[in-house]
Amino acid sequence: MKSSEALERIWRAGKKPDSIVLRRILLKADGDRSKLTKLVRSRGVALRFYLLAIFEAQCRLSTGDPWQNALPLKGDGSWSDLIAIDGAYNSELKTYDTELEDVPPDLRGSPSVQESWRQRKLKALRLQQVKGALRTLEELGQENALVVMPRGARGQRLYESFSLMQESGRGDDQNPDLYTVPAPDWAASRVITLPKDFFLNGWIQVLSPSEVATWIVLRLMSQWAPKKHHSKGVFLTTRTRMEAFGLRDDAWEDGCQRLRGLGLIRHATEPPEVEAGSDPVAKALFSQPMHVRQPYEPHRWQMTDEGLTKDAVQALDRELVLEQQAAANRAQRGSERPAD
Repeated sequence: MKSSEALERIWRAGKKPDSIVLRRILLKADGDRSKLTKLVRSRGVALRFYLLAIFEAQCRLSTGDPWQNALPLKGDGSWSDLIAIDGAYNSELKTYDTELEDVPPDLRGSPSVQESWRQRKLKALRLQQVKGALRTLEELGQENALVVMPRGARGQRLYESFSLMQESGRGDDQNPDLYTVPAPDWAASRVITLPKDFFLNGWIQVLSPSEVATWIVLRLMSQWAPKKHHSKGVFLTTRTRMEAFGLRDDAWEDGCQRLRGLGLIRHATEPPEVEAGSDPVAKALFSQPMHVRQPYEPHRWQMTDEGLTKDAVQALDRELVLEQQAAANRAQRGSERPAD
């Protein structure tokens, strides 16, 4: 995947961080949603772009350094190079459609001309995705915007001159809160760490926004209560999940099942146990039922970071093949049932 190769070059040319540090405030629900879940959309790459921009910043900058744009929007070594084409998921074929439109008839005679057309089309699509992501990140609101773009003489957005904001948003002061790199040793109550393999092995490109959001929330919980996560697993009830993160049932449940299929999380295997404590939020998030899980109770999950070391595209291909085989087996069993 060319986008992963571009990220690898940025990582190797920079500070080579083992983990990317994300401020937790991105996950905090404001009203009924958080900035993270506002970016969980069926189309568009705004969440992916914001995380990639943080990755690029932490490869290049030191702790506390303010962000300044160092990449062009298009061309070699640009922001467009970091984004894989966002193909739509075809539920009928159980695959991601990343094919381009048919080559125009007048270009079909020459393979070299066709390939040149295809490359131009890919570049145009990547640039279109980047601009769409920047608009979405800016349109979160005056105080909550995660990027700021100046305007030209006719009021048009100057995309090339965008500025990245901190995870808390632009803020309400006259001077915007430019992104700065947080310290990696900040407490788990303030930050989450994301392994570099999440970026370098293509996971950020192949996971949907809801799957990324679910994975980040689970990662937060695993780092907030590492002993509980290691021995018993962590879980979220619907009410706590909505109040703390604003992540809805369908996004959470579908995200967990996809992440489990891809080997990024697993069901906890140890028997549950209630952990005493004085923090009511921690109790709500991490205390477990004392009996065997019933159908109405949430699953307990554990992160499996070894899954991140695998190639994301290959892992997704295998998962889609397994889904197709399972669907075919269900159809076969249904056809073999005797008629009433």
